[in-house]
Amino acid sequence: MPLVNMTVNGRPVAREVEANTLLVLFLRETLRLTGTHVGCDTTQCGACVVHVNGRAVKSCTTLALSCEDAEVVTIEGLSDGEALHPMQAAFREHHGLQCGYCTPGMIMSAVGMVRRLGTDLDRDTIRDELEGNICRCTGYQNIVEAIRAGALAMADRPDA
Repeated sequence: MPLVNMTVNGRPVAREVEANTLLVLFLRETLRLTGTHVGCDTTQCGACVVHVNGRAVKSCTTLALSCEDAEVVTIEGLSDGEALHPMQAAFREHHGLQCGYCTPGMIMSAVGMVRRLGTDLDRDTIRDELEGNICRCTGYQNIVEAIRAGALAMADRPDA
């Protein structure tokens, strides 16, 4: 089996993997980072979004071997110890979740959105950018408001 080396949530990781191992399964089953969810296996729902080299990607169709020497950040790596990332805090404060299944992917997509587009996001842009993330519980209103608040909070924290 091939060996894959990557940094996950700031820690170096080296593991043997089957050539067809998906990143989501590597994270969940090998590293036991279960915050990244498997929803559809077809990139439709966005529950599996993580950051690879600073870019939000759907890990359900990304091979673990394609992340050789990459920096991978999961929802577990977004916070700073006990202190929530501003986007995580905004989701909590603005009730941007119900069952919580889509929440890690929504948050990781939202952080990626802010990093790409900046912190001054209007509701229509947020809704357009969330096209690849499905929530079956909400009407998205609180998610959109949480992302707007999280984006503004990220403006106050350049390291976020």
